[in-house]
Amino acid sequence: MGVAPAPSGPAVESDECGPGRAHWLRVARETADDLATDAAAREQAGKPPFDEVSRLRESGLLTLLVPAQLGGGGGDWAEAYAVVREIAAADGAIGQLLGCHFFMSWSARFFADPALASRLQRRSAAEQWCWGGGLARQEPALMLTEDTRGYVLNGRQSYAAGVLVADRLAVRAVRADTGEPLVLVVDPALAGVAVDGDADPFGQRLAAGGSAEFDAVPVTADDVLGSLSADEEVLSPRTALVSPVGRLLSVQLRLGMAEGVLAEAREYSRTGHSHWPPDRPAGAPQDPQVLTAYGELTVLTRSASALADQACQAVRGGLADGEDLTYEEYAEISVLVAMAEAAASRAAQETTARALDIVGARSASARLGFDRFWRNARTHTLYEPVGHRLRDVGDYYLNGAHPPFVLPV
Repeated sequence: MGVAPAPSGPAVESDECGPGRAHWLRVARETADDLATDAAAREQAGKPPFDEVSRLRESGLLTLLVPAQLGGGGGDWAEAYAVVREIAAADGAIGQLLGCHFFMSWSARFFADPALASRLQRRSAAEQWCWGGGLARQEPALMLTEDTRGYVLNGRQSYAAGVLVADRLAVRAVRADTGEPLVLVVDPALAGVAVDGDADPFGQRLAAGGSAEFDAVPVTADDVLGSLSADEEVLSPRTALVSPVGRLLSVQLRLGMAEGVLAEAREYSRTGHSHWPPDRPAGAPQDPQVLTAYGELTVLTRSASALADQACQAVRGGLADGEDLTYEEYAEISVLVAMAEAAASRAAQETTARALDIVGARSASARLGFDRFWRNARTHTLYEPVGHRLRDVGDYYLNGAHPPFVLPV
C-alpha cells in the first residue's frame, strides 16, 4: 500500500515458531485493504471502533506477539512493527490502537516473572483480549493503597489509547506507602472502573482514547506485573528496552501515515483528477512542481524509513542479547530510536500537509478524506513531541549522556 517497504529483516521464521513474516505481512495487507475501503467514512462517523477491533481479532493480529506454545501467533517485534506500519497506512487511528495493544499486552514479558507472564498471555490469546492503557508518568499519579482486603487502586488516568474498547488495561500506579511506581493489569469490567471517551481529539478519533477512573478497585498479587522504577539498581538494561520498543511503534505509525497519504495522493494524480487549470496541457502528472513535490516527499519518507530499519535491527539485537545487554548498549539503541522518531515525525507532518497542496482545492472535500491523514499525524505528534528526543540525541553525541527512561503515552 505504501510507497516505501515495511521494516526490513532477515527472511526467517519467528523464533516463537509462528507462521513467519510473509504470513503476517499478507494478513496485514489484507486487513489494511479492508480498512481502507471505508476509512474516510468511519473516521467522519467517529464511533468507538468495536467493529474495527473485530476485524483485527478475526485476522488473528491481536495474538501475533503471543508465543505459539501459549496459543498465539508466535510473531516477533519485527513482524509487529511491519504490521502496525501497514495498518497505519490505511487507517492511522487503528494503527495506533493496534500498536498500543501490542505494547500493553507485551508488558508482562518485560516486567512480570515468567510464570505470571505466561498465564496472562495464554489467557489473552484464548479469550482474544484487546489491550489498552498507558504506562507514561502522569500527575497526579494513580495511587495503590493497602487496605484490609489487600490493595485498592484509586485515581484518574487522563488519557490512554484503546480504553474504550479494551478487555484489559495496563496502567502505571504508585504505591502510597513507598512511592514505588508499578505496572498493573486491570479488568475494565470491574466495579469501580469508569471509562469515558472525553478526549474528543480532532485526529486519531478511532484510536479509542479516553480517560479511566478508578474508585477503590481491588488489586490482587497477579495484577501487579512489576516495578517501573528508573533506578539502575532496579531497572536492568533488558527491562529498560521497553522504552525504545514502545517508542519504535510510534515511529512505524508515523511512517505508515506518511506512506499512506502519498499512496492515496499518487493514485488521485494518476487518475487524472487535478486542481491544475485546463489550459495547462501537461496536466498534474507531468507538472514540474508536482513531480518535484513527490520527489522531495518520497526522499524524506524513505530516508526516515531507512533510519527506522536501523533502529528495528538494533532493538531486535538488544532483545536477543537479553540479560547480557549492557547500559551502554541500551543507550545506543535508545538514541538510535530517538533519531528515528525525529525523522519519522518530520516525514509524517510534512508529507501529510504537503499532500493537500499536491491534490489542491479538491483535498478540502470531506468525501475524499485527505485531511484525516494530516489530522491524525498532527494529533499523534502533539501527544508524542520529539523536541526532547533531539535534545537527548545531542546530549549523547556531545557529552555521552545516557537518555532518560521514558515510556510512550
